[in-house]
Amino acid sequence: MEQGLGEPTSELLEEQQRLRDEVQRLRDEQQRLREEQQKLQTDEPAVVAPEKQEQTRDRQSQGQPGGDEQIEPKKKRGVRPLTLLILLIIVSAVAVAGFFLWGYLNSYESTDDAQIDGHINSVSSRISGTAVNVYVDDNQYVKAGQVLVNLDTKDYQVALEQAQADLEQAKAEVGAQTPNVPITSTTAETSISTSNLDVAAALAKVASAQQNYNATQAQIRQAQANHFNDVAEVARFQALVDKDEVSRQQYDTKVTTAKASEAAVESAQASAEAARKQIDQAQAEVDQARARSGQARQNAPRQIAVQKANAESKGADVLARKAAVDQALLNLQYCKIVAPVDGIVGKKSVEVGTRVSPGQELMAVVPLDDIWVTANFKETQLRRMRPGQRVTIKVDAFARTYGGYVESVAAASGAKFSLLPPENATGNFVKVVQRIPVRIRFNKTENEDRKLRPGMSVEPKVWLQ
Repeated sequence: MEQGLGEPTSELLEEQQRLRDEVQRLRDEQQRLREEQQKLQTDEPAVVAPEKQEQTRDRQSQGQPGGDEQIEPKKKRGVRPLTLLILLIIVSAVAVAGFFLWGYLNSYESTDDAQIDGHINSVSSRISGTAVNVYVDDNQYVKAGQVLVNLDTKDYQVALEQAQADLEQAKAEVGAQTPNVPITSTTAETSISTSNLDVAAALAKVASAQQNYNATQAQIRQAQANHFNDVAEVARFQALVDKDEVSRQQYDTKVTTAKASEAAVESAQASAEAARKQIDQAQAEVDQARARSGQARQNAPRQIAVQKANAESKGADVLARKAAVDQALLNLQYCKIVAPVDGIVGKKSVEVGTRVSPGQELMAVVPLDDIWVTANFKETQLRRMRPGQRVTIKVDAFARTYGGYVESVAAASGAKFSLLPPENATGNFVKVVQRIPVRIRFNKTENEDRKLRPGMSVEPKVWLQ
Protein backbone atom coordinates (compact mmCIF):
# COMPACT_ATOMS: atom_id res chain seq x y z
CA MET A 1 0.00 0.00 0.00
CA GLU A 2 1.25 3.54 -0.75
CA GLN A 3 2.09 5.78 2.14
CA GLY A 4 0.11 8.94 2.78
CA LEU A 5 -3.23 7.61 1.43
CA GLY A 6 -6.42 8.81 3.07
CA GLU A 7 -8.94 6.58 4.85
CA PRO A 8 -11.48 6.33 1.91
CA THR A 9 -8.79 5.40 -0.59
CA SER A 10 -7.25 2.90 1.83
CA GLU A 11 -10.62 1.15 2.26
CA LEU A 12 -11.09 1.20 -1.52
CA LEU A 13 -7.73 -0.51 -2.05
CA GLU A 14 -8.47 -3.09 0.65
CA GLU A 15 -11.83 -3.86 -0.98
CA GLN A 16 -10.11 -4.12 -4.35
CA GLN A 17 -7.52 -6.53 -2.92
CA ARG A 18 -10.26 -8.60 -1.30
CA LEU A 19 -12.14 -8.84 -4.60
CA ARG A 20 -8.94 -9.86 -6.36
CA ASP A 21 -8.40 -12.61 -3.78
CA GLU A 22 -12.02 -13.74 -4.18
CA VAL A 23 -11.70 -13.79 -7.97
CA GLN A 24 -8.49 -15.80 -7.69
CA ARG A 25 -10.18 -18.24 -5.31
CA LEU A 26 -13.14 -18.65 -7.68
CA ARG A 27 -10.76 -19.17 -10.56
CA ASP A 28 -8.90 -21.84 -8.59
CA GLU A 29 -12.23 -23.49 -7.69
CA GLN A 30 -13.34 -23.38 -11.32
CA GLN A 31 -10.04 -24.88 -12.42
CA ARG A 32 -10.40 -27.65 -9.84
CA LEU A 33 -13.95 -28.43 -10.96
CA ARG A 34 -12.87 -28.52 -14.58
CA GLU A 35 -10.08 -30.94 -13.73
CA GLU A 36 -12.50 -33.19 -11.80
CA GLN A 37 -15.02 -33.13 -14.66
CA GLN A 38 -12.34 -34.00 -17.22
CA LYS A 39 -11.12 -36.79 -14.95
CA LEU A 40 -14.64 -38.21 -14.66
CA GLN A 41 -15.17 -38.05 -18.41
CA THR A 42 -11.85 -39.78 -19.16
CA ASP A 43 -11.67 -42.29 -16.26
CA GLU A 44 -15.31 -43.58 -15.95
CA PRO A 45 -15.27 -45.90 -19.04
CA ALA A 46 -12.03 -47.49 -17.83
CA VAL A 47 -13.57 -48.15 -14.39
CA VAL A 48 -16.88 -49.58 -15.66
CA ALA A 49 -15.44 -51.78 -18.38
CA PRO A 50 -13.72 -54.35 -16.04
CA GLU A 51 -16.83 -54.72 -13.85
CA LYS A 52 -19.35 -55.02 -16.64
CA GLN A 53 -17.22 -56.42 -19.40
CA GLU A 54 -19.08 -59.72 -19.41
CA GLN A 55 -22.48 -57.99 -19.47
CA THR A 56 -21.39 -55.86 -22.34
CA ARG A 57 -20.39 -58.86 -24.38
CA ASP A 58 -23.71 -60.56 -23.64
CA ARG A 59 -25.65 -57.48 -24.70
CA GLN A 60 -23.63 -57.17 -27.85
CA SER A 61 -24.20 -60.80 -28.66
CA GLN A 62 -27.95 -60.30 -28.14
CA GLY A 63 -27.94 -57.20 -30.33
CA GLN A 64 -28.34 -54.75 -27.42
CA PRO A 65 -26.38 -51.54 -27.15
CA GLY A 66 -22.97 -51.84 -25.52
CA GLY A 67 -21.37 -49.73 -22.81
CA ASP A 68 -20.17 -47.06 -25.20
CA GLU A 69 -23.66 -46.30 -26.32
CA GLN A 70 -24.71 -45.80 -22.71
CA ILE A 71 -21.81 -43.58 -21.92
CA GLU A 72 -22.36 -41.26 -24.88
CA PRO A 73 -25.54 -39.69 -23.46
CA LYS A 74 -23.57 -38.89 -20.27
CA LYS A 75 -21.11 -36.82 -22.33
CA LYS A 76 -23.91 -34.80 -23.86
CA ARG A 77 -25.47 -33.75 -20.59
CA GLY A 78 -26.06 -29.98 -20.04
CA VAL A 79 -23.78 -27.68 -17.92
CA ARG A 80 -24.21 -28.19 -14.25
CA PRO A 81 -25.91 -25.41 -12.18
CA LEU A 82 -22.82 -25.18 -10.00
CA THR A 83 -20.72 -24.27 -12.98
CA LEU A 84 -23.22 -21.58 -13.99
CA LEU A 85 -23.19 -20.20 -10.49
CA ILE A 86 -19.41 -20.08 -10.48
CA LEU A 87 -19.32 -18.37 -13.85
CA LEU A 88 -21.90 -15.84 -12.67
CA ILE A 89 -19.89 -15.13 -9.54
CA ILE A 90 -16.73 -14.74 -11.58
CA VAL A 91 -18.40 -12.34 -14.01
CA SER A 92 -19.90 -10.35 -11.14
CA ALA A 93 -16.59 -10.20 -9.34
CA VAL A 94 -14.79 -9.10 -12.47
CA ALA A 95 -17.45 -6.42 -13.09
CA VAL A 96 -17.23 -5.14 -9.52
CA ALA A 97 -13.44 -5.20 -9.63
CA GLY A 98 -13.50 -3.40 -12.98
CA PHE A 99 -15.83 -0.74 -11.58
CA PHE A 100 -13.61 -0.12 -8.59
CA LEU A 101 -10.52 -0.26 -10.78
CA TRP A 102 -12.04 2.32 -13.14
CA GLY A 103 -12.90 4.54 -10.17
CA TYR A 104 -9.38 4.14 -8.80
CA LEU A 105 -7.72 4.98 -12.12
CA ASN A 106 -10.03 7.99 -12.52
CA SER A 107 -9.25 9.31 -9.05
CA TYR A 108 -5.72 10.63 -9.78
CA GLU A 109 -3.47 12.17 -12.40
CA SER A 110 0.19 11.29 -12.68
CA THR A 111 3.17 12.07 -14.87
CA ASP A 112 6.79 11.03 -15.19
CA ASP A 113 7.80 14.46 -16.58
CA ALA A 114 8.67 15.86 -13.17
CA GLN A 115 11.71 16.66 -11.08
CA ILE A 116 12.66 18.19 -7.76
CA ASP A 117 13.40 21.90 -7.87
CA GLY A 118 14.94 24.27 -5.35
CA HIS A 119 16.75 27.54 -4.90
CA ILE A 120 20.33 27.77 -6.10
CA ASN A 121 21.86 30.78 -4.34
CA SER A 122 24.82 32.20 -6.20
CA VAL A 123 27.75 33.38 -4.07
CA SER A 124 29.72 36.20 -5.71
CA SER A 125 32.07 39.00 -4.71
CA ARG A 126 30.95 42.62 -4.44
CA ILE A 127 34.48 43.94 -4.80
CA SER A 128 37.63 43.03 -6.66
CA GLY A 129 40.46 41.36 -4.83
CA THR A 130 42.65 38.31 -4.38
CA ALA A 131 41.44 35.27 -2.45
CA VAL A 132 43.77 34.55 0.47
CA ASN A 133 41.65 31.93 2.27
CA VAL A 134 39.04 29.43 1.02
CA TYR A 135 37.34 27.56 3.85
CA VAL A 136 34.88 25.24 2.06
CA ASP A 137 34.77 22.64 -0.65
CA ASP A 138 32.13 21.14 -2.92
CA ASN A 139 29.29 19.15 -1.26
CA GLN A 140 30.05 20.67 2.16
CA TYR A 141 27.17 21.78 4.36
CA VAL A 142 27.40 25.41 5.52
CA LYS A 143 25.33 27.66 7.79
CA ALA A 144 24.06 31.11 6.90
CA GLY A 145 26.68 33.75 7.75
CA GLN A 146 29.56 31.27 7.72
CA VAL A 147 32.73 32.70 6.14
CA LEU A 148 33.45 30.99 2.83
CA VAL A 149 36.27 33.08 1.33
CA ASN A 150 38.59 35.83 2.58
CA LEU A 151 39.96 38.48 0.20
CA ASP A 152 43.12 40.52 0.74
CA THR A 153 42.22 43.54 2.95
CA LYS A 154 45.37 45.70 2.64
CA ASP A 155 44.18 47.96 -0.17
CA TYR A 156 40.79 48.49 1.44
CA GLN A 157 42.35 49.22 4.85
CA VAL A 158 44.45 52.00 3.27
CA ALA A 159 41.39 53.35 1.48
CA LEU A 160 39.53 53.45 4.80
CA GLU A 161 42.31 55.41 6.50
CA GLN A 162 42.41 57.90 3.59
CA ALA A 163 38.64 58.37 3.79
CA GLN A 164 38.82 58.94 7.54
CA ALA A 165 41.54 61.58 7.07
CA ASP A 166 39.47 63.37 4.45
CA LEU A 167 36.54 63.34 6.85
CA GLU A 168 38.58 64.97 9.62
CA GLN A 169 39.81 67.65 7.19
CA ALA A 170 36.25 68.41 6.12
CA LYS A 171 35.17 68.70 9.74
CA ALA A 172 38.01 71.17 10.39
CA GLU A 173 36.93 73.28 7.40
CA VAL A 174 33.40 73.33 8.77
CA GLY A 175 34.75 74.52 12.11
CA ALA A 176 36.65 77.32 10.40
CA GLN A 177 33.75 78.35 8.22
CA THR A 178 31.03 78.33 10.85
CA PRO A 179 32.05 81.60 12.66
CA ASN A 180 32.06 83.50 9.37
CA VAL A 181 28.28 83.58 9.31
CA PRO A 182 27.78 85.63 12.52
CA ILE A 183 30.82 87.76 11.70
CA THR A 184 29.43 88.60 8.29
CA SER A 185 26.02 89.28 9.80
CA THR A 186 27.52 91.70 12.37
CA THR A 187 29.64 93.39 9.71
CA ALA A 188 26.63 93.85 7.48
CA GLU A 189 24.57 95.35 10.28
CA THR A 190 27.43 97.73 11.15
CA SER A 191 27.76 98.74 7.51
CA ILE A 192 24.05 99.49 7.33
CA SER A 193 24.17 101.56 10.53
CA THR A 194 27.25 103.49 9.32
CA SER A 195 25.67 104.24 5.99
CA ASN A 196 22.55 105.48 7.73
CA LEU A 197 24.70 107.76 9.88
CA ASP A 198 26.49 109.03 6.77
CA VAL A 199 23.14 109.88 5.25
CA ALA A 200 22.10 111.79 8.36
CA ALA A 201 25.41 113.68 8.44
CA ALA A 202 25.10 114.58 4.76
CA LEU A 203 21.57 115.83 5.33
CA ALA A 204 22.80 117.95 8.22
CA LYS A 205 25.55 119.33 6.03
CA VAL A 206 22.98 120.21 3.39
CA ALA A 207 20.92 122.03 6.00
CA SER A 208 24.00 123.94 7.21
CA ALA A 209 24.92 124.89 3.67
CA GLN A 210 21.37 126.05 3.09
CA GLN A 211 21.52 128.25 6.17
CA ASN A 212 24.87 129.65 5.05
CA TYR A 213 23.42 130.37 1.67
CA ASN A 214 20.46 132.13 3.23
CA ALA A 215 22.88 134.25 5.31
CA THR A 216 24.84 135.27 2.21
CA GLN A 217 21.61 136.26 0.53
CA ALA A 218 20.88 138.57 3.47
CA GLN A 219 24.37 139.98 3.25
CA ILE A 220 23.86 140.65 -0.45
CA ARG A 221 20.66 142.53 0.25
CA GLN A 222 22.36 144.55 3.00
CA ALA A 223 25.35 145.31 0.79
CA GLN A 224 23.08 146.35 -2.03
CA ALA A 225 21.13 148.65 0.30
CA ASN A 226 24.34 150.22 1.56
CA HIS A 227 25.62 150.59 -1.95
CA PHE A 228 22.35 152.16 -3.10
CA ASN A 229 22.57 154.64 -0.21
CA ASP A 230 26.21 155.41 -0.95
CA VAL A 231 25.42 156.02 -4.62
CA ALA A 232 22.67 158.42 -3.59
CA GLU A 233 25.09 160.18 -1.23
CA VAL A 234 27.63 160.56 -4.03
CA ALA A 235 25.00 162.13 -6.27
CA ARG A 236 23.90 164.46 -3.54
CA PHE A 237 27.48 165.41 -2.71
CA GLN A 238 28.16 165.88 -6.40
CA ALA A 239 25.59 168.66 -6.48
CA LEU A 240 26.96 170.19 -3.31
CA VAL A 241 30.51 170.06 -4.60
CA ASP A 242 29.42 171.81 -7.75
CA LYS A 243 27.92 174.57 -5.58
CA ASP A 244 31.00 174.56 -3.38
CA GLU A 245 28.81 173.86 -0.42
CA VAL A 246 30.94 170.90 0.69
CA SER A 247 34.56 170.21 0.35
CA ARG A 248 36.05 168.10 -2.31
CA GLN A 249 37.44 165.80 0.34
CA GLN A 250 34.01 164.94 1.65
CA TYR A 251 32.84 164.20 -1.82
CA ASP A 252 35.79 161.90 -2.45
CA THR A 253 35.06 160.12 0.80
CA LYS A 254 31.47 159.45 -0.34
CA VAL A 255 32.75 158.22 -3.69
CA THR A 256 35.18 155.86 -1.95
CA THR A 257 32.42 154.65 0.35
CA ALA A 258 30.16 154.00 -2.65
CA LYS A 259 32.87 151.99 -4.34
CA ALA A 260 33.51 150.06 -1.16
CA SER A 261 29.80 149.26 -0.81
CA GLU A 262 29.78 148.12 -4.44
CA ALA A 263 32.70 145.81 -3.71
CA ALA A 264 30.84 144.59 -0.64
CA VAL A 265 27.86 143.71 -2.86
CA GLU A 266 30.08 141.77 -5.21
CA SER A 267 31.75 140.03 -2.30
CA ALA A 268 28.35 139.09 -0.83
CA GLN A 269 27.23 137.75 -4.17
CA ALA A 270 30.40 135.64 -4.45
CA SER A 271 29.85 134.31 -0.97
CA ALA A 272 26.26 133.43 -1.88
CA GLU A 273 27.46 131.59 -4.98
CA ALA A 274 29.97 129.67 -2.90
CA ALA A 275 27.25 128.82 -0.37
CA ARG A 276 24.99 127.56 -3.17
CA LYS A 277 27.77 125.32 -4.44
CA GLN A 278 28.24 123.99 -0.93
CA ILE A 279 24.54 123.08 -0.91
CA ASP A 280 24.94 121.17 -4.18
CA GLN A 281 28.02 119.41 -2.83
CA ALA A 282 26.25 118.50 0.40
CA GLN A 283 23.27 117.19 -1.60
CA ALA A 284 25.61 115.05 -3.67
CA GLU A 285 27.08 113.68 -0.47
CA VAL A 286 23.56 112.87 0.69
CA ASP A 287 22.89 110.97 -2.51
CA GLN A 288 26.14 109.05 -2.13
CA ALA A 289 25.38 108.22 1.49
CA ARG A 290 21.91 107.01 0.56
CA ALA A 291 23.36 104.91 -2.27
CA ARG A 292 25.87 103.35 0.12
CA SER A 293 23.11 102.72 2.64
CA GLY A 294 20.91 101.03 0.03
CA GLN A 295 23.83 98.95 -1.20
CA ALA A 296 24.62 97.92 2.35
CA ARG A 297 21.01 96.91 2.97
CA GLN A 298 20.93 94.89 -0.27
CA ASN A 299 24.35 93.28 0.12
CA ALA A 300 23.95 92.34 3.77
CA PRO A 301 21.48 89.44 3.18
CA ARG A 302 23.47 88.30 0.17
CA GLN A 303 26.73 88.28 2.08
CA ILE A 304 25.09 86.38 4.92
CA ALA A 305 23.55 83.94 2.42
CA VAL A 306 26.94 83.41 0.78
CA GLN A 307 28.55 82.62 4.11
CA LYS A 308 25.69 80.29 5.05
CA ALA A 309 26.00 78.58 1.65
CA ASN A 310 29.71 78.13 2.22
CA ALA A 311 29.03 76.67 5.64
CA GLU A 312 26.38 74.33 4.22
CA SER A 313 28.76 73.34 1.43
CA LYS A 314 31.36 72.44 3.99
CA GLY A 315 28.72 70.51 5.94
CA ALA A 316 27.71 68.65 2.78
CA ASP A 317 31.37 67.91 2.15
CA VAL A 318 31.51 66.37 5.62
CA LEU A 319 28.53 64.16 4.79
CA ALA A 320 30.17 63.13 1.52
CA ARG A 321 33.39 62.27 3.29
CA LYS A 322 31.43 60.34 5.92
CA ALA A 323 29.70 58.39 3.13
CA ALA A 324 33.13 57.64 1.68
CA VAL A 325 34.21 56.30 5.08
CA ASP A 326 31.07 54.14 5.28
CA GLN A 327 31.76 52.80 1.78
CA ALA A 328 35.34 52.03 2.72
CA LEU A 329 34.09 50.17 5.81
CA LEU A 330 31.66 48.20 3.67
CA ASN A 331 34.39 47.32 1.19
CA LEU A 332 36.51 46.11 4.08
CA GLN A 333 33.61 43.97 5.29
CA TYR A 334 33.04 42.64 1.78
CA CYS A 335 36.50 41.08 1.96
CA LYS A 336 34.75 38.35 3.97
CA ILE A 337 32.40 36.44 1.66
CA VAL A 338 29.77 34.59 3.72
CA ALA A 339 27.09 32.02 2.98
CA PRO A 340 23.70 33.63 2.28
CA VAL A 341 21.65 30.64 3.49
CA ASP A 342 22.01 27.21 5.05
CA GLY A 343 22.77 24.63 2.40
CA ILE A 344 25.20 22.49 0.42
CA VAL A 345 28.13 24.06 -1.46
CA GLY A 346 28.42 23.28 -5.14
CA LYS A 347 30.00 24.53 -8.35
CA LYS A 348 32.98 26.02 -6.48
CA SER A 349 35.37 27.84 -8.81
CA VAL A 350 37.59 29.83 -6.42
CA GLU A 351 40.95 28.83 -5.02
CA VAL A 352 43.61 30.56 -2.96
CA GLY A 353 45.27 33.20 -5.14
CA THR A 354 42.33 33.57 -7.52
CA ARG A 355 41.81 37.16 -8.66
CA VAL A 356 38.07 37.87 -8.44
CA SER A 357 36.07 40.75 -9.83
CA PRO A 358 32.74 42.25 -8.72
CA GLY A 359 29.80 40.02 -9.64
CA GLN A 360 31.97 36.99 -10.42
CA GLU A 361 30.28 33.77 -9.28
CA LEU A 362 32.52 31.87 -6.90
CA MET A 363 30.23 29.03 -5.86
CA ALA A 364 26.60 28.14 -5.26
CA VAL A 365 24.76 27.22 -2.07
CA VAL A 366 21.71 24.98 -2.42
CA PRO A 367 19.32 25.05 0.58
CA LEU A 368 17.70 21.66 1.18
CA ASP A 369 14.98 22.94 3.53
CA ASP A 370 13.05 24.68 0.75
CA ILE A 371 12.51 22.31 -2.17
CA TRP A 372 9.49 21.42 -4.28
CA VAL A 373 8.47 19.38 -7.29
CA THR A 374 7.88 20.86 -10.73
CA ALA A 375 5.57 18.46 -12.57
CA ASN A 376 4.78 19.15 -16.23
CA PHE A 377 1.25 17.81 -16.65
CA LYS A 378 -0.53 17.72 -19.97
CA GLU A 379 -3.15 20.41 -20.30
CA THR A 380 -5.82 17.71 -20.54
CA GLN A 381 -4.85 16.50 -17.06
CA LEU A 382 -5.58 19.82 -15.38
CA ARG A 383 -9.35 19.64 -15.74
CA ARG A 384 -9.98 18.62 -12.13
CA MET A 385 -6.66 19.61 -10.58
CA ARG A 386 -6.80 22.29 -7.89
CA PRO A 387 -4.33 23.81 -5.39
CA GLY A 388 -4.36 22.03 -2.05
CA GLN A 389 -5.03 18.53 -3.44
CA ARG A 390 -3.09 15.68 -1.87
CA VAL A 391 -0.13 14.27 -3.78
CA THR A 392 1.97 11.14 -3.40
CA ILE A 393 5.47 11.47 -4.83
CA LYS A 394 7.54 8.49 -5.85
CA VAL A 395 11.25 9.36 -5.96
CA ASP A 396 13.25 7.27 -8.41
CA ALA A 397 16.41 7.49 -6.29
CA PHE A 398 14.82 5.91 -3.18
CA ALA A 399 12.35 3.10 -2.55
CA ARG A 400 10.06 5.49 -0.78
CA THR A 401 6.92 7.50 -1.44
CA TYR A 402 6.67 11.04 -0.09
CA GLY A 403 3.56 13.04 0.71
CA GLY A 404 2.79 16.53 -0.52
CA TYR A 405 0.15 18.83 -1.92
CA VAL A 406 -0.48 20.98 -5.01
CA GLU A 407 0.72 24.50 -4.30
CA SER A 408 0.06 26.33 -7.56
CA VAL A 409 -0.26 26.08 -11.32
CA ALA A 410 2.05 28.04 -13.61
CA ALA A 411 0.84 31.19 -15.37
CA ALA A 412 1.70 29.82 -18.83
CA SER A 413 2.91 26.69 -20.55
CA GLY A 414 6.57 25.84 -20.71
CA ALA A 415 6.62 26.65 -24.42
CA LYS A 416 5.58 30.26 -23.74
CA PHE A 417 8.49 30.72 -21.34
CA SER A 418 11.03 29.26 -23.75
CA LEU A 419 13.67 31.34 -25.51
CA LEU A 420 11.88 31.01 -28.85
CA PRO A 421 8.17 30.58 -28.11
CA PRO A 422 6.05 29.09 -30.91
CA GLU A 423 4.33 31.56 -33.21
CA ASN A 424 1.10 29.94 -34.34
CA ALA A 425 0.19 32.82 -36.64
CA THR A 426 2.90 31.89 -39.15
CA GLY A 427 0.59 29.45 -40.92
CA ASN A 428 2.34 26.18 -40.06
CA PHE A 429 0.25 25.51 -36.97
CA VAL A 430 0.11 21.95 -35.69
CA LYS A 431 -1.89 21.30 -32.56
CA VAL A 432 0.23 19.72 -29.86
CA VAL A 433 -0.89 18.92 -26.34
CA GLN A 434 0.92 21.46 -24.19
CA ARG A 435 2.44 20.83 -20.77
CA ILE A 436 1.74 23.17 -17.86
CA PRO A 437 4.19 23.25 -14.93
CA VAL A 438 2.53 22.50 -11.58
CA ARG A 439 4.36 23.21 -8.34
CA ILE A 440 3.99 20.54 -5.67
CA ARG A 441 5.18 21.08 -2.12
CA PHE A 442 6.40 18.33 0.20
CA ASN A 443 4.77 18.02 3.59
CA LYS A 444 6.82 19.60 6.37
CA THR A 445 8.09 16.37 7.91
CA GLU A 446 8.81 14.51 4.68
CA ASN A 447 12.40 15.67 4.07
CA GLU A 448 13.79 15.73 7.57
CA ASP A 449 16.69 13.51 6.53
CA ARG A 450 17.54 15.99 3.69
CA LYS A 451 18.11 13.25 1.15
CA LEU A 452 16.18 14.95 -1.62
CA ARG A 453 18.17 17.03 -4.09
CA PRO A 454 17.08 19.41 -6.85
CA GLY A 455 17.14 17.67 -10.22
CA MET A 456 16.01 14.24 -8.99
CA SER A 457 13.38 12.56 -11.17
CA VAL A 458 10.06 11.82 -9.49
CA GLU A 459 6.61 10.50 -10.42
CA PRO A 460 3.90 12.51 -8.64
CA LYS A 461 0.36 11.26 -8.34
CA VAL A 462 -2.27 13.96 -7.68
CA TRP A 463 -5.42 12.63 -5.99
CA LEU A 464 -8.36 14.51 -7.44
CA GLN A 465 -11.00 13.57 -4.86
